[in-house]
Amino acid sequence: MAMITDASPASETEAEGLAFAREVLRIEAEALTRVRERLNGTVARAAELIHGCEGSVIVTGMGKAGLVGQKMAATLASTGTRAFPLHPAEAVHGDLGRIRADDVVVALSQSGETEEVLRLLPTLRRIGVNLVAVTERGVSSLGRAADLCIELGPIEEACPLGLAPSASTTVMMAVGDALALLVSRMRAFSPEDFALYHPAGNLGRKLMRVEDVMRTGRHIRRARVDETVREVFVRLAGPRRRSGAVLVEDAESRLLGIFTDSDLVRLFEKRREGDLDRPIGAVMTAGPYRVAVGSLLGDAVELMKAHKISELPVVDYSDRLAGLIDVTDLIGFTAADFEE
Repeated sequence: MAMITDASPASETEAEGLAFAREVLRIEAEALTRVRERLNGTVARAAELIHGCEGSVIVTGMGKAGLVGQKMAATLASTGTRAFPLHPAEAVHGDLGRIRADDVVVALSQSGETEEVLRLLPTLRRIGVNLVAVTERGVSSLGRAADLCIELGPIEEACPLGLAPSASTTVMMAVGDALALLVSRMRAFSPEDFALYHPAGNLGRKLMRVEDVMRTGRHIRRARVDETVREVFVRLAGPRRRSGAVLVEDAESRLLGIFTDSDLVRLFEKRREGDLDRPIGAVMTAGPYRVAVGSLLGDAVELMKAHKISELPVVDYSDRLAGLIDVTDLIGFTAADFEE
């Protein structure tokens, strides 16, 4: 098996470079396995502490550990926990004012002796926050000061010099993920919750509801069942979002039918101009396809595709008209946006 050495020739072959890269991954994978076996109930207690936090979770660390902390704070935030990163050097110059007694501070330091992080400890004690440490040694200054210490144990770096944080930051990031996802599970965080915080993401689009895109108010063409077709189109003239359908409703706003521009064209094609002065209820399509408020947009799109329709009414649970999805409202979406 290839081993990482202290020096590598500048002219090494592609095969040698590949062997080196694979060795880095082997070392980091083995470091993860060892920490997985060392992990104890402290991580679960830390998750319970964060889950019960009434304030914010503040994640701090210096250097590469600080970058890992930023990712950990982002993962916590995206899975339902209010979390923010805090640079320890900025903290001692005023940013400690962001911390309150009902917060939880998670401090990351491989050695547990990072000077910038240790300088925070006296103030954190005075504020009275709960402190969770993620560090290699529980007997370090940071480990001993913490209310809970997730001890990683000794970690062999993948760096040939044994200096550049590599395996240690990989492990720290994985433990941060484990902690954040455990808190997320405690919250019973759902795909719908995830979509709420990721509206621009692929999952967010998959979980969009019909009310996220439907048109409402004056941008729906509505008619009473006893109005004539001519009266309806004259009344609805004027600036508004273009829609290819008139939705026909009763006095309680319950959906009765739909009359589309295609229906209007067919009246002329069949020389039935006299129907323009008949009640729209007599020429509408009764009982049209519809979806309820709260339905997934993807399900609505499938219904429109299956029945080759361009307009789909949205109703509430009393069948009252709530909105309309027009095919033009879906421009910009792709089929992949709605695929599982």
